[in-house]
Amino acid sequence: MGGRYVVLSGGLGGSRFVDSLARAAGPGEVVAIVNVGDDLELHGLYVSPDLDTVLYTLGGLLDEDRGWGVRDETYRAREMAGALGAETWFTLGDRDIGLHLARTERLRRGERLSDVAASFAEALGVGVRILPVTDDPVRTKVSTAAGEFDFQDWFVRRAHADPVLGLCYDGADEARPAPGVLEAIEAAEIVFVAPSNPFVSILPILAVPGLRESLAPKRVVALSPLVGGRAVRGPLAGMLTSLGHDPSAEGVRALYGDLVSTFVVDPADAGTPDAVVCPIVMVDPERRADVGRAVLEAVG
Repeated sequence: MGGRYVVLSGGLGGSRFVDSLARAAGPGEVVAIVNVGDDLELHGLYVSPDLDTVLYTLGGLLDEDRGWGVRDETYRAREMAGALGAETWFTLGDRDIGLHLARTERLRRGERLSDVAASFAEALGVGVRILPVTDDPVRTKVSTAAGEFDFQDWFVRRAHADPVLGLCYDGADEARPAPGVLEAIEAAEIVFVAPSNPFVSILPILAVPGLRESLAPKRVVALSPLVGGRAVRGPLAGMLTSLGHDPSAEGVRALYGDLVSTFVVDPADAGTPDAVVCPIVMVDPERRADVGRAVLEAVG
């Protein structure tokens, strides 16, 4: 099963753009290829934050105010774990834990992450096809003056306060695209790069062998993750600066280089050379269908 549009997705910006396209074009026309570099094991559970954010967003379960987790969540398990001396720096709500329990059990039985993701999407009534970029372990490592950290250690435990000096995607060289990933890209009319953080959401996807090569013959449209020089959410502007890039939409466009044929920016960045200008702020779920339609119209 394919779709007219493939989205390379990670983080909240990625999930919101997948939702925007699905509302505008119909969920059956969209395939989300999702970053797994943020994944971790916690309390013996396999947690896949980017996959889950896409799933919760499309399933109408996301806590939109926080931008992660399940709305109207409770935290009794976390409270008990903390009272018994367990680390609780990474917040998991009770229903979120239920999903991780189900996933972990199936992975331990030998099922693939991609099959589990497809099953969860079906169970929650999500019509978009959701594919992890790979079923193999890929982990983003962040280098700082204080040392190298797993992504979640840097981002959550250390509150992304350490300036980033470099990144690597451990395991990517040995990973293989998950079943259906390359086929979805081949069948797509347009491959979109979501307005996600390039360093921690998009480049880990492109680091999987075969992904970047599969995009060479395709029309690739990227949305700027910056609006008026600022990220809607997250530390991207600071990362661009510390890694030697211009902290602007133009800087992101230069980072993607020849990979991207069309670059879309918000009217706040209308001066970006050779960019298509279109409203791309989609924080409000009620505006997402309009944003999706506007982007499709703008890029033709």
